Amino acid sequence: MARIVTLEEAHSLPAWRRPIVLLFVLAAAMPVAFATWSALLNNFVIEVAGFDGADIGWLHTVREIPGFLAVGVIALIMVMREQVLGIVALILLGVATALTAQFPSLGGILTITMLSSIGFHYFETVNQSLQLQWLSVARAPHVLGWLLATGSAATLVAYGLIVVTWEAFDLSYDFVYWVSGGFTAAVALFALVAWPQFEGPEVQIRKIVLRRRYWLYYALQFMSGARRQIFVVFAGFMMVERFGFEVHQVTALFLVNLVANMVLAPLLGRLVGVRGERFALVLEYAGLTVVFLAYGGIYWFGWGVVLAAVLYVVDHLFFALAIAMKTYFQKIAAPGDIAPTAAVAFTINHIAAVFLPALLGYLWLMSPGAVFALAAGMAFVSLLLALLIPRHPAPGNETRLIRWGGLPAAPAE
Repeated sequence: MARIVTLEEAHSLPAWRRPIVLLFVLAAAMPVAFATWSALLNNFVIEVAGFDGADIGWLHTVREIPGFLAVGVIALIMVMREQVLGIVALILLGVATALTAQFPSLGGILTITMLSSIGFHYFETVNQSLQLQWLSVARAPHVLGWLLATGSAATLVAYGLIVVTWEAFDLSYDFVYWVSGGFTAAVALFALVAWPQFEGPEVQIRKIVLRRRYWLYYALQFMSGARRQIFVVFAGFMMVERFGFEVHQVTALFLVNLVANMVLAPLLGRLVGVRGERFALVLEYAGLTVVFLAYGGIYWFGWGVVLAAVLYVVDHLFFALAIAMKTYFQKIAAPGDIAPTAAVAFTINHIAAVFLPALLGYLWLMSPGAVFALAAGMAFVSLLLALLIPRHPAPGNETRLIRWGGLPAAPAE
């Protein structure tokens, strides 16, 4: 039977077996499979399966269905510890990624994408919950920044190998997917047996939790999910379809993103800790509004590939400020609400993601610029919502509307 260790007792363990080290190991393992899958995806589906904009929209709709069903984590943690569930989900992500190139048809790709997506979304739901339970409020912004940088560093190594070896050794999609997925699955299996199971200080509620006082967090999650889909689905697709980027060129662009994240993510985490969540999120959403409008200008005014590449990097960098959304919730949440609300938040985040990629795939066929204009509108709505975050969020001080005489504070159930 697995050993259960409280967070207090964990301080007596060897340094490498402590909870924070496990968080860093998982942060490094997950992106190797997921980011490699993402880097190769657009070229793979266009060159091997002949996808068009509508097909890629359907693929991402299918990919987001498990995110919409992330609330199912609540049922699973009734019979399985969160830590175990998260690692098992990571193993599933790795195995499904390894098998991706074995099914080079629309139906096959959609099926294997569904399996890998279950692994990814259930891991991310649990991982976010564990991070907020295992990290103190004071340390969370800084450590979350370093966790993001660690994931970027691991992905940087994987992407660097792709750039260097893809053409030199004439690699196949099959080989790269096998190696990246197999690595993630192997590391996750090691994590399952090498670390004890850690017990947080608060027992997590094992049922669906929806609280009125969390409404702003829910709204931010919804808008974040809708806006993110446009970037994930269509920004990279644009680089391949409009500018003819090949695998090594797309991956090189990702490498620039990763280096920027490695350097700046810890600094952005510190920025959140010093200036607060409202400042960080307003900065993110104002920047994204401008970036998405500029994306539209590429189609409306014929702006070139250099601007598109710069926008892609800046766009990706702004998303690192989403650390602030996690720490905002950590500050306003009742300790026992973290696990169930993480699941509910992932579901809310993916409501639009289930239908938006498919619908926008058809809009893309008519006007790619209109897709990015819609994203700019979503970013601006998010900016307005971010302005409602107090300078010092806390239970009973969840939004500035309370101070302005709007919605009354709900009791901290």
